[in-house]
Amino acid sequence: MSVEKVGYLGPMGSFTEAAAERLIPHGERIPFRSIPDTMDAVKEGVVDQAVVPLENAIEGSVNITLDYFIHQQRLTMAAEIVAPIEQHLLVEPSRESTWESVDIVYSHPQAIAQCHQFIRKFLPHAEIAYENSTAAAAQYIHEHPEENAAAIANIVAASSYGLSIAQKKINDYDNNRTRFILLKNNNSLYANELISSNTQYKTTLMISLASDFSGALHQVLAAFAWRKINLSKIESRPTKTGLGNYYFIIDVAMQQDQILIPGVCEELRALGCEVEVLGSYPCFTLEELNGFESKVMAEK
Repeated sequence: MSVEKVGYLGPMGSFTEAAAERLIPHGERIPFRSIPDTMDAVKEGVVDQAVVPLENAIEGSVNITLDYFIHQQRLTMAAEIVAPIEQHLLVEPSRESTWESVDIVYSHPQAIAQCHQFIRKFLPHAEIAYENSTAAAAQYIHEHPEENAAAIANIVAASSYGLSIAQKKINDYDNNRTRFILLKNNNSLYANELISSNTQYKTTLMISLASDFSGALHQVLAAFAWRKINLSKIESRPTKTGLGNYYFIIDVAMQQDQILIPGVCEELRALGCEVEVLGSYPCFTLEELNGFESKVMAEK
């Protein structure tokens, strides 16, 4: 039996790699330089599936993931995992005691935003430089030891690239969590021993409103409300066809069934809306999967 290949936003040591490891524990993990490259690899058959960040509790949706998914590389959402995010300031070991004098800080744009107050208070004169991932920032520091610079990344990246943690947990909010999504190239179900009778499911739909229908958004929400279907999230993204034109991405807190969700879709289409189911998938947390792993090891 061949091992599944799992793409992730790299390089080694990224938060996304940790999410991929938990969702596909026995897969061969392959890093990619950017989120679009990771998603393209699934469509082109280079990997069987991929894990990318979708949403952060502090900074909101990862727009590059949503927009590339919607407009360029339509895949199937197959599973999600929510993980706590702790950002650290990493430097070359020789600069551990002089970290406040670094000239430049490298990281992913969302990580920079998550640590805005720390940077403003302790590194107000440092230049900011963006990388494709936090792990890429750590790798850059490792490969350029002569540069008076720091990276914002996680503890795994510090270990992977031989960097010192100058300051721990520098993110501005303690409840910093990121939602990662597993993407596949087909509608095959995510099969994993992690799924149990207690596993929660989510179904994600994309809806575009009829432009000539007054009160269309109200009618869309009413189609869910009278069926007593709970929505865990609703978000708009531009269709890129003109100002005021949006897709609505809606997360439904239930697995796709044979009656309720198809009924919603048919009602919305009757109103002139376009409706597409982007995936119906199990939802996990990192703590939950770590607990499962500990239980399995104890039973062996």
